[in-house]
Amino acid sequence: MPTYDNANPDDLSSAVSKIESFSPLVFAGEVRMLNEQLARATQGQGFVLMGGDSAEAYTEFDVDTVRDSFRVMLQMALVLTFGSSLPIVKIGRLGGQFAKIREEGERNDPDTMVRAYHRSAQTLNILRAFSSGGYADISRLQAWNLDFVEQTPEGSKYRMFAQKVDESLRFMKAIGLDTQGPAFTKVNFFTAHECLNLPFEEALTRNDSTSGRHYGCSAHMLWLGEKTKDKDGSHMEFIEGLGNPLGIKISDKCTPEELIRLVETVNPQNIPGKLTVIVRMGAEKLRKNLPGLIRAVQRDGKSVLWISDPIHGNRREGSGGEVITRDFDAIRSELRAFFDVHDEMGSHPGGVHLDMTGEDVSEIAGGIGPGMRESVTNVSDKYDPRLNGEQSLELAFLIAERMRLRSGLPPLQPALAP
Repeated sequence: MPTYDNANPDDLSSAVSKIESFSPLVFAGEVRMLNEQLARATQGQGFVLMGGDSAEAYTEFDVDTVRDSFRVMLQMALVLTFGSSLPIVKIGRLGGQFAKIREEGERNDPDTMVRAYHRSAQTLNILRAFSSGGYADISRLQAWNLDFVEQTPEGSKYRMFAQKVDESLRFMKAIGLDTQGPAFTKVNFFTAHECLNLPFEEALTRNDSTSGRHYGCSAHMLWLGEKTKDKDGSHMEFIEGLGNPLGIKISDKCTPEELIRLVETVNPQNIPGKLTVIVRMGAEKLRKNLPGLIRAVQRDGKSVLWISDPIHGNRREGSGGEVITRDFDAIRSELRAFFDVHDEMGSHPGGVHLDMTGEDVSEIAGGIGPGMRESVTNVSDKYDPRLNGEQSLELAFLIAERMRLRSGLPPLQPALAP
C-alpha cells in the first residue's frame, strides 16, 4: 500500500495541495444515482456488472484500450439484461487505479499521484463521451454480439441466445418503439476501485454543497480488500465518513461475527445500497462458508448486496508463489456455487466482479468461444491474469442463462447455465 515513507515531506505536501485544487473526477449527484441503483439491486431489483483491470499502466494508456473494455462491458450488460429481466448496474474498474503503486521507486515520488489524476481525468472524459455520444447504441451492441456468436459452431447455445435477443429488438422496432431514443443509445456508467492510496483519496474528498456530506470523488464507489478492511485501520476510518457506496471484499477467512462487525461499521444506519460484500473464496470453500455468512446477515436484518468475485480465489501459482494464470472452468465453478448457495438461502445473487479487458490477451486458460486459450502465453507483470473480451462475453452468456432460470423462464439449453 502506498505510504511515501521515503518521500520528501515537502514533495508530498505539494502533490496533495495540487490535487486538492483540481476538479473532482466524479460528482456527488452521480454518486447518489449509483446509490439508488445499488439500493434497488440490494432488494432484488437489479444486477451489478463490475469489471476491468486490477491496475492501470501509464505506458499502456490510450483511447482504444478504454473503448474496448467499455464496449465489452456494454455487450455483456445487454446479454445479462435479456437473461435476467433486470436492469444492469454497470461499474468499470477504470480511471482510478493509476495511483495504485506497483513499483518500489514510486514510493519516493508523490508526484505520481498528480500524473495519476490527469490520466484518470482523461479516462473519465473518454467514458463519458462514449456513454452519451451514441457509441452505446443497443443495435450496435447486438451486432457486435452477433459477430461473436457467428464464430461459434452452428447451432451453438450462444447463437440460440443471441437470436432471442435479436428477435426482441426486431419486435420493439416493429411495434413502433423508437430504438434511437436516449433509452436505447445512452447508458449510465460508473467507476470503482480499491481504496489504497490514502493521500490521493483524501485529496480528492469534497464536501457536497447540496447535501452537506463528504464524498470520495476519485470514483463513484470504493472498496476495501483483505489488507485494508481492518475495523480499526486508517482506511476504514476514512471510508466511514463518505457518502459513497462502499464495498468489502471477503474470503473464506471471514467469520459470520466478523462480517456483522464490518457491516455495522461501514453501514451503521443499514441503508440499502450503501454496502456491497464482494465474495472471493473458490467454489469449494464458498459452498462451505457462504451459507453461514448469509444466514448471519439475514438473522440480523442487515442490508447487504452480495457480489461474486470468481477470479481472485482461483489461481495457479508458480514455484515462487507468483500468480501464473487462472482457469476458466474454475471461475465458472465458483459462479455456479455462488448462484446455488443463494438459491438455497433464498437470497439475491446481486452481481459479479471480474478482472477483464477488451484486449486480445491470453492470460486465463479455457473457455469454449472462438477465442479459447488452451495455454497461456502473455501474462503481464503489471496486471493479475484477466479474462479477454471473448471469455468475458462467454461468461455473460452463462450468467444470463442462469438468471433466466431464476426468473422462471425455461432454459434455452439445459447445459448452458454455469
